[in-house]
Amino acid sequence: MRITSTSCICPVLVCLCFVQRCYGAAHHGSIKVTRNQTKHIEGETEVHHRPKRGWVWNQFFVLEEHMGPDPQYVGKLHSNSDKGDGSVKYILTGEGAGTIFIIDDTTGDIHSTKSLDREQKTHYVLHAQAIDRRTNKPLEPESEFIIKVQDINDNAPKFTDGPYIVTVPEMSEMGTSVLQVTATDADDPTYGNSARVVYSILQGQPYFSVDPKTGVIRTALHNMDREAREHYSVVIQAKDMAGQVGGLSGSTTVNITLTDVNDNPPRFPQKHYQLYVPESAQVGSAVGKIKANDADTGSNADMKYTIINGDGSGVFSISTDKETREGILSLKKPLNYEKKKSYTLNIEGANTHLDFRFSHLGPFKDVTMLKIIVGDVDEPPLFTMPSYVMEVYENAKIGTPVGTVTAHDPDAANSLVRYFIDHNTEEDRYFTIDASTGTIKTAKIFDREETPWYNITVAASEIDNPRLVSHVPVGVRILDVNDNPPELARDYDIIVCENTKPGQVIQTITATDKDNSANGARFHFSLDEGLSLNPNFSLRNNEDNTASILTRRRRYSRTTQDIYYLPVLISDGGVPPLSSSSTLTIRVCACERDGRVRTCHAEAFLSSAGLSTGALIAILLCVVILLAIVVLFITLRRSKKEPLIISEEDVRENVVTYDDEGGGEEDTEAFDITALRNPSAAEELKYRRDVRPEVKPLSRHHPSSSLDSIDVQEFIKQRLAEADLDPSVPPYDSLQTYAYEGHRSEAGSISSLDSATTHSDQDYNYLGDWGPEFKKLAELYGEIESERTT
Repeated sequence: MRITSTSCICPVLVCLCFVQRCYGAAHHGSIKVTRNQTKHIEGETEVHHRPKRGWVWNQFFVLEEHMGPDPQYVGKLHSNSDKGDGSVKYILTGEGAGTIFIIDDTTGDIHSTKSLDREQKTHYVLHAQAIDRRTNKPLEPESEFIIKVQDINDNAPKFTDGPYIVTVPEMSEMGTSVLQVTATDADDPTYGNSARVVYSILQGQPYFSVDPKTGVIRTALHNMDREAREHYSVVIQAKDMAGQVGGLSGSTTVNITLTDVNDNPPRFPQKHYQLYVPESAQVGSAVGKIKANDADTGSNADMKYTIINGDGSGVFSISTDKETREGILSLKKPLNYEKKKSYTLNIEGANTHLDFRFSHLGPFKDVTMLKIIVGDVDEPPLFTMPSYVMEVYENAKIGTPVGTVTAHDPDAANSLVRYFIDHNTEEDRYFTIDASTGTIKTAKIFDREETPWYNITVAASEIDNPRLVSHVPVGVRILDVNDNPPELARDYDIIVCENTKPGQVIQTITATDKDNSANGARFHFSLDEGLSLNPNFSLRNNEDNTASILTRRRRYSRTTQDIYYLPVLISDGGVPPLSSSSTLTIRVCACERDGRVRTCHAEAFLSSAGLSTGALIAILLCVVILLAIVVLFITLRRSKKEPLIISEEDVRENVVTYDDEGGGEEDTEAFDITALRNPSAAEELKYRRDVRPEVKPLSRHHPSSSLDSIDVQEFIKQRLAEADLDPSVPPYDSLQTYAYEGHRSEAGSISSLDSATTHSDQDYNYLGDWGPEFKKLAELYGEIESERTT
């Protein structure tokens, strides 16, 4: 099947499009839709072919921003199957179908119901289909087409980065590029001149210009001076439609600032200046300021001031204040109105940062003359010296003159001066001064060894004007006199070895003197001449303020004498010479052959026999072991003997042991104990036969009548006395056994065997008063008493 179209060919459908182009002109194109026929050829069978349909159509265009009261006509769809009887129904689907775009389902006319904006959406994709109205079956397959929104000039150019702030150096060449601005237009750049922008300058002429195509802003004048005008406000316009009438436009502001360059030299406002400076101005103080003006700013206006000549260049100096760019005039030397009343200075101010492009505008410096007038001021007294140093000997009497200070009035009046000492410190109270002459005297006796130097302050004022006071420091040095005897430099610990040789130096001593070197720096050492010649040690004066102690014997012994005392006399070389005596202590020690001290204790003398310390320790251990063996042996021998009496109490100190067993029962003379049992049987005292008594006993015989009446206590005392006086008894305590109880007591029996049969009249109520300890006993006896009563 053949399909034709005026603009494009679709393989299925042919569409007749009515296109409204540009400003509303409609172009109509009719497309014929052909339908395949089934032909019957004679002699041939009937052949069926699939029918094909085709749309021939152009793109539809619709203008944006349509503001009319009626819907905007877009185009028309038509199918060859449409006979005009209304049996064909056209259906439109896709983007905006039914809302933005509507179609007459009978005629196929398409209209736009809303105002469209191309900047929001440039085209719409839709689908068209023709169906049978009665059967709702498609007559043709669905086909896709596009409706494009045609642009109109409805957007003005915009500067998205404005407003702008930019700088350009002053004195720049004409045509120097300052900034490039760019405006954007939202219209379609491919259709017409709606987005074609042209730049122009509305404000800022004749200083600046702008390129109409690129938007580059340039300077339009030569040598634009910042000092004449610093800030410029330039307005740039961008217009579409290539700048034609009716085009839309937008503008922006560009703020341009000219930056400074060093194109202006410094200038003093005046060529002559005059400055008044009083003569009382302090050295180093600022006495005036001067400034040269510079129209530039920043580092281009930095200045340096110098004094190039003049008679005051040695008295004054000038420096530059970097903040204010002023010249600060300072005083280098003190002024004196009476000597010079004025000075003249030539001061130069010059830029420190030069731009050689503008050197033709120079020179970049200026000179002015400054006259300085010195003012007369009533000045305080002036001392002849800035400081004084005086000397006085120690131990000088109070009131001794030390020195004199002198001051005078520098003014023409030459007033009288009064002197005094400021008593601000304790040292100032040690001196006095004559108010008229300035003579300083001592107020105490000084000791150089205590304080060798004093610092005081002397003041001077005019008698006519006491408020004007000047001060001067005075140092007083205390001179030394020989008032301190020399003494040993330290306490010496001198050691002499036992095996030393005669003439050997065992110690070198030195001395010190509190006086200075002028009074006693040379010392002389000697032994005390008042004593006899020392046989043990000698002293040698080395003539270099030291002395050596030498030995005079071949050998020393600690056992004989372990400490020696050596008196030494020390004298200085002062005037008059002074001396002192000191005693050195020398210890005798045992030394090794190389001279090392081994020990200095006297109890270690056994080592002189040649025994080492290890040998002595071994000998002591052997002695201790032998003593331990002897003690153990004696202890074992004593432990084998049995005691004579075994008792529950410890009676080891009272037991008498005998090695003699005796003669048995028939031996009655060896140890007769009958006398101990009954005094009646001891008719006479019998002694041991193995020991001969040396003294007679107290009593050899007792009458028989006294034995019957003797008391046991007296009997024991008698036996004790005999044992104490008997020299034949052993030298230790012995145990004496006495079985005699004595005669019958007058009292009754104390046995309780027959107490139950007897009745006592004793009252036991007093037991209750004895306390809680006897409470039970009182209860027992109380019950017995109650039973007796009942």
